[in-house]
Amino acid sequence: MTTDGAEPPSRRRDARRNRELLIVAAHEVYGEQGVDAPLNVIARRAGFGNATLYRHFPDRAALAEAVFRDTLAAITEAGEQARLATDPWSGLTGYLDQVFTLLATDRGAGDLMTTGLAGLPSLDALHPHNRETTAILIGRAQADGTVRGDVTPEDLLLALAALGRTAPALEAVAPGAWRRSLALLLDGFRTPTAPPLPAPPLTSTQLGSFLQELGRRTRTTT
Repeated sequence: MTTDGAEPPSRRRDARRNRELLIVAAHEVYGEQGVDAPLNVIARRAGFGNATLYRHFPDRAALAEAVFRDTLAAITEAGEQARLATDPWSGLTGYLDQVFTLLATDRGAGDLMTTGLAGLPSLDALHPHNRETTAILIGRAQADGTVRGDVTPEDLLLALAALGRTAPALEAVAPGAWRRSLALLLDGFRTPTAPPLPAPPLTSTQLGSFLQELGRRTRTTT
């Protein structure tokens, strides 16, 4: 017992442990169902009732911020590093490879970044930073003649947003196949002859499986 009204250390330890269990459970459930997954499912996965979840996280945004803060910060840092690249095209493609690796392999993070859940400081900061990184690198690449002079950052971001929604389904059918699609997309922005494509093309069977997987994922997020 304490005499000054402060929480005993054991209770603080229990609270920290419960918070971490909720974050781990949320990451798992978001990966399975997307960031719109019911909060009561997350509470049950962690072994608690809704009251415990809401005691630590008053709303969906607060929980998602705790789950993905470090991941989003890593993407921001990757953007900072990309801006320092001597070759702007390599900086841009390396940055986008990191972003798409996350989109393809972490459904929860990918869902968060492409659906725009409101009220997350880390996400609110990432979107303009991503746009600025893209604009800086495209501008430098246009200046050295690597990228077409008539494209804008919005042209690229629009195309990337569409491809980003398909990356998890592609990864599920043929791991790494999204890299071929990303390379094809980016080559459309280049002026010189493009290098060989990474990853083999999808087979007819894989394409059918991808379309089924994409449909399944779309249904589970609507």
